[in-house]
Amino acid sequence: MLIRFIIFLALNFGALALGAFLMGSPVTNEWYNTQNLAPWTPPGWVFGAAWFTIMLLFAIFLALVWKNQKSNKLFVAALVAHYVLNVAWNPIFFQWHWVLLGLIVISLLFVVVAFLTFSKGNYNKSLRLLLLPYLVWLMIATSLNFYVLAYN
Repeated sequence: MLIRFIIFLALNFGALALGAFLMGSPVTNEWYNTQNLAPWTPPGWVFGAAWFTIMLLFAIFLALVWKNQKSNKLFVAALVAHYVLNVAWNPIFFQWHWVLLGLIVISLLFVVVAFLTFSKGNYNKSLRLLLLPYLVWLMIATSLNFYVLAYN
């Protein structure tokens, strides 16, 4: 279990790091700062704290359910899709400024994480609670992305 946790922790934070690298410049870049942002946009430090917490909880969830889900091809495919979508959103939104495509990608990411959360698995269903912060954060992030699309 500890080895699986370390592997998923590395995968999760590696995906975040890759997404940040592909973003090309800090979130506080000139383009982002000139956008009309939603009034509920949190301060910058909240993003880091939220992603740290979410990826930690996601690693715990995956470490606990992986043994029973690794033969579930749909679960594994959804997990891979999760990583691809999570990494892809950063450059799509922040570097290339494709806000509509970013909205589509983050919406798909929400669907994939919801699937991972609520898919049938041979594990304790209370483990799903570990992913609820991820779903809530994705709803907030999706609303922020939508606001940039609608008001810029």
